Parts: sequence; C-alpha cells; structure tokens
Amino acid sequence: APFIVTLASLLAARGMLLAFTDEGATTYLVPKDSAFAELGQGSVWGFGYPILIALALFGAGGLLLQRTSFGQTLFAVGGSSDAATLMGLPVARTKILVYTLSGLLAGLAGALNAARLSSGVTIVGVGMELDAISAVVIGGTLLIGGAGSISGTLWGVLLLAVIQNLINQIGSLNSSYQSVVSGGFLIVVVVAQRYLARSRRTT
Repeated sequence: APFIVTLASLLAARGMLLAFTDEGATTYLVPKDSAFAELGQGSVWGFGYPILIALALFGAGGLLLQRTSFGQTLFAVGGSSDAATLMGLPVARTKILVYTLSGLLAGLAGALNAARLSSGVTIVGVGMELDAISAVVIGGTLLIGGAGSISGTLWGVLLLAVIQNLINQIGSLNSSYQSVVSGGFLIVVVVAQRYLARSRRTT
C-alpha cells in the first residue's frame, strides 16, 4: 500500500506540474552569476559542489544508519513492522520521518540539477525513479526490508553509472538501452535476493 500511495502521489504531482507549465514546455532559466548557479557549477580542488554535497550526505547517512538508535530502529521497522511494534518502537513516526527525509533529498537533488544545468525544465528526471531503485537494490538493499547500507548504495550508483556510460560510448547502441539495462539489472538482483532469502529459510 505505501508504494501504491507513493506512486499515485508521484503521478498526481507530475500531472499538476505539467498543467501549470504548459505541459512541460516552460523552462526557467537560472542567472549564471547567481549564487544558486555557482552551487551547481562551482568546484573546490577540482571537485564540483554537487559531488561534495553528495559525498557529505552519503557519509552522514552512513553514520545515521550505523551509529544512531534511529538507524537501528529503521532496520527493525524495515525487517518487520509488527515485530518492531511489539518491541515498543515508534513504527509510524519512523516511517513518516523516512518518507519526509526521502522527499527532502529528492528535492535537493532536483535543485542541484537545476543549478548545474542553469535551467529548470519540468520534464527533466522523468524515469529516474527506476534508476534510483535499481542502484539501491544492486547495492544490496533488500526490497523486503531489514538490510542495506549507504556504502552498498554508493557502489550500486557507481556501477550503474559505469554501465550506462559504456552504453553511451558504444556508437551502435541507442541510449534508450540504458533503461533496458537498469530494468534487467533490477530483475536479476530481485530474483537473486528471493533465492538467497529462500535458501536462508531452508537452512
């Protein structure tokens, strides 16, 4: 149910956005000399601000998951919300915090992308939700919950990016094959996860 509600909210928000912007035809230009544009295009020691911000968030996320009680609660709720409830953990509050944090980070990613491109285009990023899910699952996070790591997600992102860049470098392949690869990887990993989970239950 949460996934369906999230998907429905995505479709509703995207529909309203297209309605307010002439079905995606409107482009909002970012002044090149503004501090906002500098946030997306500036660099320190050769590293762009978006990369540094992403690495800082990865580090903070890793500490949050592994070193805090909230992280342990998160794994417990993901593994079994019923068991977490019996343990007296704040299941509903934890889920709300996770959804809120996820939305904030998605908004930050969109803002950084607009700053990097010096424009805000309403149709940019459509379909990237599959890439995000694929990278997280490839990194070892279980779709059934209860297991995962920030470092694994980072490796999943890097692996998926390398594969997509290789596809772009091969002139005989269309860039649309990126979605095929992402979907194929996701299917393979999900099947592998189910097989491993079934093997653990039988041993």
